[in-house]
Amino acid sequence: MARLVQFDRLGGPEVLTLRDMEVGAPGAGEVQIRVDAIGLNRAEIMYREGVYFDKPVFPSRLGYEAAGVVEAVGEGVGGFAEGDLVAVVPAFRQSKYGTYGDHVIVPAAAVVPRPADVDPVQAAAVWMAYITAYGPLVESGQVRPGDYVLITAASSSVGLAAIQIARHIGAIPVATTRGAGKKQRLLDAGAAHVIATDEEDLPARVKEITGGEGVRLAFDPIAGPGVETIAQGIAPGGSLVVYGALDPRPTPLPNAHSYPELTSSTYSMRAITTNPERLRRAVAFVNAGLASGSFTPIIDRTFDLADIAEAHRYMEANGQVGKIVVTVAHDDVTS
Repeated sequence: MARLVQFDRLGGPEVLTLRDMEVGAPGAGEVQIRVDAIGLNRAEIMYREGVYFDKPVFPSRLGYEAAGVVEAVGEGVGGFAEGDLVAVVPAFRQSKYGTYGDHVIVPAAAVVPRPADVDPVQAAAVWMAYITAYGPLVESGQVRPGDYVLITAASSSVGLAAIQIARHIGAIPVATTRGAGKKQRLLDAGAAHVIATDEEDLPARVKEITGGEGVRLAFDPIAGPGVETIAQGIAPGGSLVVYGALDPRPTPLPNAHSYPELTSSTYSMRAITTNPERLRRAVAFVNAGLASGSFTPIIDRTFDLADIAEAHRYMEANGQVGKIVVTVAHDDVTS
């Protein structure tokens, strides 16, 4: 029997229920994993509330990330064997698979090896954040050493990963946060500059920091009308990449008559995770950064699997700096 988190209706954290269920055997192209840690993501809150692009089919599971040990492999799966240390990357729909549980089945295409010196909590905090930031900052080739990169909502796990990746490639990360309370923590995390948007004029501060030029790339998960303010801080020929929709209001396209020439685009990490060659490059890049010490996932807080609803409430409060991870205890093993 496995302990799996499900929900039967849309709603708040209270709809999440931990149930004892048969997990079954992995099918063709699938892997069964004993889960030791689960990384939480904003996408799972949106999915639970019914405002995500993927809609739940009840009873629904959820969860994109996990770290653990291979228990069994299905037909046609190569490269993995029982006992292998692995992590799960977000390369599937939550309406088909989920990682919230102590024993789960996921597609083999979403499983990557976990270095022995990376513990489960750290491994569960890596892939959503670092692959999301990797695409626009590295895979696209838009950012070069010496370029300024504006990272909005930078205290999120993706924002912190973007700061580290920008530093790794020689770019200059400029982070934003609403209030000054997180400013020092973002500087400690590697941001070269931090702008508190509730207290400072964003375009003016960007121009001051960049000597009037503006940033080469703005990396934004918020969307909504605020992109027009962001656009004012982008250098001519630069790029605005929107990778989320935290603001549900319509997102305008920056007007060519009001802003410098720029490229505006949306981005989803699925552009990486659904392309085997791109995913291979992303995994190699991130694992190299982990091995060298350039990348260190920042963990804000951990919760037990039995407290999954409380973990969601904590994420909804928006007070964290870094990743929220749920740990899974097993009576028969020591993780």
